[in-house]
Amino acid sequence: MKKIKRRDFMRNSAVAGLTLAASKSAMSQFPAVVIQSGVKALVIASANGNRFKHDGNVTSVQKAFTMLTRGADVLDAVIAGVNICELDPLDDSVGYGGLPNADGVVQLDASCMHGARKRAGAVASLEGVRTPSLVAKAVLETTDHHLLVGKGAQMFARNMGFTIEDDLNTENSRRLWLEWKRRTDPSHYLDPKTRAEVWHREGLKMIAEGLVDRDHYYGTINCDGINSKGEICGVTTTSGLAWKIPGRVGDSPILGAGLYVDGSVGAAGSTGRGEANLYNLCSFLIVEEMRRGAHPKDAGMEALKRIKANTIEKRLLNSRGNPNFGINFYILNAKGEYAGVTMYEGPSFAICNDKGPQTIKSEALLTGKPTD
Repeated sequence: MKKIKRRDFMRNSAVAGLTLAASKSAMSQFPAVVIQSGVKALVIASANGNRFKHDGNVTSVQKAFTMLTRGADVLDAVIAGVNICELDPLDDSVGYGGLPNADGVVQLDASCMHGARKRAGAVASLEGVRTPSLVAKAVLETTDHHLLVGKGAQMFARNMGFTIEDDLNTENSRRLWLEWKRRTDPSHYLDPKTRAEVWHREGLKMIAEGLVDRDHYYGTINCDGINSKGEICGVTTTSGLAWKIPGRVGDSPILGAGLYVDGSVGAAGSTGRGEANLYNLCSFLIVEEMRRGAHPKDAGMEALKRIKANTIEKRLLNSRGNPNFGINFYILNAKGEYAGVTMYEGPSFAICNDKGPQTIKSEALLTGKPTD
């Protein structure tokens, strides 16, 4: 082993000391890096998430936010939130009292996704259960499947201990169905295309006359949440399109359409014309846009542009050549940033954070109205 002279050792030590001092001086010119251990908890939902209260004093977003900030699992929290709307007979867009199909039968759809656990569950065309979101959660927790439908979904719900009711109509939903039936009954023997046009036209007339809320014609509540650990979950539940063909399934129970959650990226859900969302799988598209770095608002606008570009059938276009329907997205990323976007001006969305529940105007892609 080569010996180091004392003189060389002292000289090398001095050089090392000067180098270390210079490095510390250079580093002092830059700010210290602060690693954030958590994000601010937030719940986002469609507007009915801050409107209906059922038998209590809190809305869906309030309920969900309170639960997740007190340590509840995020999925349990957002589902408990939407249960308020599902059980409220005044909200005729979801659950009990939801507007029925063309035969007067209430058929419900729902999906849920757990970002941290990478699990999902959904049901479609479910009859007789007021809270389809809870049945979807049971699919997630107790099966190897993602989607159960129709009689099979109902039998599964029965086996899980859910109460099966003969009829989920309320006096209000039945009255509105009978009014629609009265208006369209003379047209039942038209050719399929004309019949569909009559069904749609009479439904829009009932909206114009104030009998049916435009948002409730298409139905649905979406609710997504993030806790301070950054865990993200979401749920979408609906009674579907009012007066739909029996067995019609929209976007709500379809992963990637009515709901998509990636625990490391964010969540997106939708209300509005389900067929437009199904064709473009917009919730998946939005999450992928956020994965590439887009802000929730920009990601949502990209989805709306995709829908607009792919809507080419004349029956779905207004006089300006734009979609004659509305669609909305509710978006949350892993940083806790959020956005509500819509095809046309007017709709709102709901949030709840440490400042309490709020209803906020959604950002619109287009000016004017769908009917222009």
